[in-house]
Amino acid sequence: MQELIHHPLAALIAVVTAGLLLGRVQVAGLSLGSSGVIFTALAAGHFGFSIPKEAGQLGLALFVYCVGLAAGPGFFRTFVRKGRVFAVLAAVLVASGAAATAIASLALGLPPDLAAGAFAGALTSTPGLAAALEAAPGGSSAVSYGLAYPIGLVGVVLFVQLAPRLLGASLEQLGVQAASASDGERIVRRLVEVLNPGVEGRRLSSLEPIAEANCQISRQLEGDKLRPVGPDFSLHVGQHVLVVVRERNLDQVVTYLGKISERAGYTLDAESERMQVVVSSKEVIDKTLRELRFLGRFGVTVSRLRRHGVEFVPKAGDTVEYGDQLTAVGERAKLDDFAAYVGHRQRLFDETDLISVGVGLMAGIIVGLIKVELGEASFQLGLAGGPLLIGLLLGHYGRVGPVKGHLPRAAHLLLQECGLILFLAAAGAAAGGGLGETLAAFGPQLLAVAAAAMLVSILVGYVAGRKVFGLSLLETLGAVCGGMTSTPGLGAITSKTDADAPVIAYAAAYPAALILMTVFARLVVSTLGG
Repeated sequence: MQELIHHPLAALIAVVTAGLLLGRVQVAGLSLGSSGVIFTALAAGHFGFSIPKEAGQLGLALFVYCVGLAAGPGFFRTFVRKGRVFAVLAAVLVASGAAATAIASLALGLPPDLAAGAFAGALTSTPGLAAALEAAPGGSSAVSYGLAYPIGLVGVVLFVQLAPRLLGASLEQLGVQAASASDGERIVRRLVEVLNPGVEGRRLSSLEPIAEANCQISRQLEGDKLRPVGPDFSLHVGQHVLVVVRERNLDQVVTYLGKISERAGYTLDAESERMQVVVSSKEVIDKTLRELRFLGRFGVTVSRLRRHGVEFVPKAGDTVEYGDQLTAVGERAKLDDFAAYVGHRQRLFDETDLISVGVGLMAGIIVGLIKVELGEASFQLGLAGGPLLIGLLLGHYGRVGPVKGHLPRAAHLLLQECGLILFLAAAGAAAGGGLGETLAAFGPQLLAVAAAAMLVSILVGYVAGRKVFGLSLLETLGAVCGGMTSTPGLGAITSKTDADAPVIAYAAAYPAALILMTVFARLVVSTLGG
């Protein structure tokens, strides 16, 4: 046993494996996930196990770099468009949690390092823990994080389930209402008989009502088959054409062209296909789907959009960001044209450029080591800030020279998870030696501060969302989950409703909260330490 304790690699593997197993244990449908490693690491450190600090440093740099890559595409742009409402809400939520932490810690005599760890745990933010450890090196932030994390995890899940009930509503009913309100966004296909003599011999591009309705006429009836129209296609009275349009615009288009066709028994000469496309073209980034008019220009519809690991049905007013994964439906030839315009087909983005990862990490470490002189004091971003900043910039711009800011989803998740568990294992083991003393001296205070941070953050975020920003209940709940960086909280919502409003709000608030936690965790340390 002594040899095992003093063998760093064996200790690391044992701690990580045990932590991942612990993370899989579910209680009332909740599990710790990768954060289970912090608990086994604390226990291991308490019993004398040691893990090389270099493993933790590598894990920290890799983890925050991957976080930056994921958040970059949405973080900067969020503040200059409609999504800034959710970003500001996330900032209010995080700031209120930090203020509650500072006030409660001052009142209860909790040291700065423990306060910052409790703040990060209450908002379930590992990047916040990383910033706390760098701001208070050698402290016990990991201990307080481990104690506070379950409080934050359970608190958000309970809130999103109880809040609708207290208001006399249910997530299921809210989802049905949201679906009814968005019915007009559904894409419909109708065979229309052309009767309007005013369109005789005219091309589609010259018909303003068709363009305004974002309508696509993709096929015409020849015999008993619907065949694709060519580039020189023009309308004639008596034609039967296939109209593809949003349901709310259907009556407008049908009235303009003629009437719904009474013909039956026709078939398509080809079936529609699906294609996944990753957005990388500057021509489409930061534009709404309404502005891009994919249906009218290419004859394809975007049926799903995946962003920050969550997928939803996009609406016409939703903005496209770099790195978004679009699922498009249409004919093969038109899908190829669409993919060439928007970015790249998904499979072309599935190659991992490890050289770019290495160069990006090295640049981040170098930036983190640079000292900035501020009068008599100096400041540096460190391993938690340097790689994060470079990751944000690469994620935002897509690539800088030959260095790419994109990783395939599977590779990104693997590298981020590996970095996370290495960091948690080393941080927990280092703090575990003082676990008993910390709990004996500050156990009740830690729990009280964590509970205060969690409750204040959630309640302030909810009130701001509903009363200040005028968001719907579903949007507010999704934004609160994003501001608390709580994926389990979002999961509790989506398990009850298929509405996309909370998912969209979560995806907009999450990047801002992720980055702001690293800032406010440092502020907690500096405020209490001053």
